[in-house]
Amino acid sequence: METNGKSNPNNFPGTGGKKKVILAYSGGLDTTTIIPWLKENGDYDVIAVCINVGQGGDELNGLIEKALATGASQCFVEDLTEEFVTDYIWPTLKASAVYEGKYLLGTSMARPLIAKRLSEIAIREGAHAICHGATGKGNDQVRFELGVKAFAPHLEIIAPWRMWDLQSREDEVAYLEARNIPVPTKKDDSYSRDCNLWHMSHEGLDLEDPANEPNYDKLLKLGINPENAPDTPEYIELTFEKGIPTALNGKALGPIEMITELNAIGGKHGIGIIDIVENRLVGIKSRGVYENPAGSLLFAAHDELERLCLERLTLSYKQQIALKYAELVYNGDWFCPLREALAAFVDVTQETVSGNVKLKLYKGNIIPAGVTSPYTMYDDSLASFTTGELFDHKDAEGFINLYGLSTKVRALMMQQHQGQNVSATAPAQSAAPQEVSLT
Repeated sequence: METNGKSNPNNFPGTGGKKKVILAYSGGLDTTTIIPWLKENGDYDVIAVCINVGQGGDELNGLIEKALATGASQCFVEDLTEEFVTDYIWPTLKASAVYEGKYLLGTSMARPLIAKRLSEIAIREGAHAICHGATGKGNDQVRFELGVKAFAPHLEIIAPWRMWDLQSREDEVAYLEARNIPVPTKKDDSYSRDCNLWHMSHEGLDLEDPANEPNYDKLLKLGINPENAPDTPEYIELTFEKGIPTALNGKALGPIEMITELNAIGGKHGIGIIDIVENRLVGIKSRGVYENPAGSLLFAAHDELERLCLERLTLSYKQQIALKYAELVYNGDWFCPLREALAAFVDVTQETVSGNVKLKLYKGNIIPAGVTSPYTMYDDSLASFTTGELFDHKDAEGFINLYGLSTKVRALMMQQHQGQNVSATAPAQSAAPQEVSLT
């Protein structure tokens, strides 16, 4: 039975008018379906906009022609890859922000940038609304719409997955086939994927059951199954300046080149394969596989350098705010004042996070192999078992007595009360506090 995707016109912004809609367009199954659906249901002038954040040539090839053939009046493709790295990836890396201990926020970081640029184009083109293909079950709807609210709060937002009666990707395929529109996916490989320079995500099909082991030989696009990685390890050296990677193996690289090179090296060794059941903002648990070769290498190296360069209290507090930072990015709050304030704190901590980190790569493993920094807080004379000039072992006694004073006072108090309860005829204890010896 054909699925027509019709919705209730009364709930459709701008129905009956030839108003402009800016569509966040990727050329994938969802956005290919959305173009004819918008025209059929709202008679819109659809302007497709694809923001290139490093998703690769295959996804961009023929994109403009495809959008126009599907019914868009115009299609803009803008390359914001470098801005994505410098203004979104690097701040998140410096913050050490990882969601739920695994997810390096590849999609989460890209959506705010895309929403910001969509809003700017919508204002320029005099559009009535912005449309996105995020599902009602997902996080991206929140990320897109919070970005639009931050820059173009007057615009309507159209979210077809919250409006049409299509229920699945199979329904979308049937919708397109009924209209003789080429389907941009293979039925036997219709994983829901999102790709940019930083990562690639895979969801759907067999991955929806957490009991299933992923078929990495079939699934992976950026790397290989660690079992098939080289039997010989490879060493790399990363140079950081104020928390930002600037050189690989002594060669200075720009932001895009850095991630591209590390993706190739890490992918060759099966680095950065992340299988996670995560908690979406809407309250649903979802299972996906993320490929993040470069990100995994950079986070590992940055972590090693911070351990060398940051003093104890700063490192401890930064680890705490990293959790909040990751939560804000995941939830689409990139443009909120709190995220910006935390980023300012992070920038201060990174003033001394400069140096070189060696890593050993072997069959999916990242093994630290040495770290140096002109701002190192590691002192041989303090760390060595041999007594140095900066440390007197005798000082430890007074420190421990003072540090443990509250523990000792409580223990004496508990002993006093326990003694009172042993016998009702025992001599009354003095109410005066006992003198506590510190020696």
